[in-house]
Amino acid sequence: MYFDVETRLLRAVITLAEELSFTRAAHKLNISQPALTKQIIEIERQHRVHLFTRRNKKRVEPTDVGLIFVEESRGALLHIDRAVQFACATRDGSGRILTMGHSPEADLGWISSILAIRLPLYPKLRIQLISEFSSELVRSVMAGDLDLALVTAPPENSRITAAAFARTHLYVALAENHPAAQKENIGLQDLAGDEWILLARRAHPLVHDAIIDAAKRDGIALGQTHEVHTAQQAFHLVRERVGVAILTKCAVDVSVRGVVVKSLSDTSLRFETCVIIRADNDSRLTNEFARSFLRRHQPRILQSKQMELSLSA
Repeated sequence: MYFDVETRLLRAVITLAEELSFTRAAHKLNISQPALTKQIIEIERQHRVHLFTRRNKKRVEPTDVGLIFVEESRGALLHIDRAVQFACATRDGSGRILTMGHSPEADLGWISSILAIRLPLYPKLRIQLISEFSSELVRSVMAGDLDLALVTAPPENSRITAAAFARTHLYVALAENHPAAQKENIGLQDLAGDEWILLARRAHPLVHDAIIDAAKRDGIALGQTHEVHTAQQAFHLVRERVGVAILTKCAVDVSVRGVVVKSLSDTSLRFETCVIIRADNDSRLTNEFARSFLRRHQPRILQSKQMELSLSA
């Protein structure tokens, strides 16, 4: 019983940190807003921490303590979910489980390909999918909590091996009456007079920094910027005329009235999306699965690169 309560409280904190709104978070959790408020108060009192700050009647933000708590809570729930999955697999005789991570904005076609892979040596293989921010995916792979992950712009790190399979472009979401909304090609200079809405640096550190660096390179003096965790949050702010949002592939799959999405023409803002595994992971299952996925998706421009994923004999 205690286990279930703690899990429920952690999920409540994580969801509120993602949605930044008690109303949206309660709806996502399928509970009432007062019930969610009670859960947050309960966990704050239990651990004597202050996790969230109210900015106004509708918006909340995690405190510095809250950000750390949420990050560690994700890891805790990941371990709990894996424990349950492995226990059920052992009970049911379902064979091996491969745990694979992806970011929230991952192309749905990639996910479908993952689920469609069949390995002859592992006929009872089960796939467990975990959605996390890219920085957390990298950390989970290095820690061994994930077997492999799909990550856009992974950092250079000797502890991971990355094989690129796609190039990810950036997109800009802007109000339909924005002066640049009718242009075929939109550059950063077209957005120089706007406040920018970006995916939080914690979600995509290298992408976030590349956007800021590109603005400085082009002589754009950025005013206030806003950080969000999901495309839905970004589109809401665009619709409310807060600013323009620069996003990855997730923006293409979201439709909001009064908001248009255009490809960003800046060629320096192109990023490789990779399959990553831990560098010392010699699991035959993990490597064969990674190779199978890459064979389906590696474009010709990347085929000249040798896949460095090791495969045990």
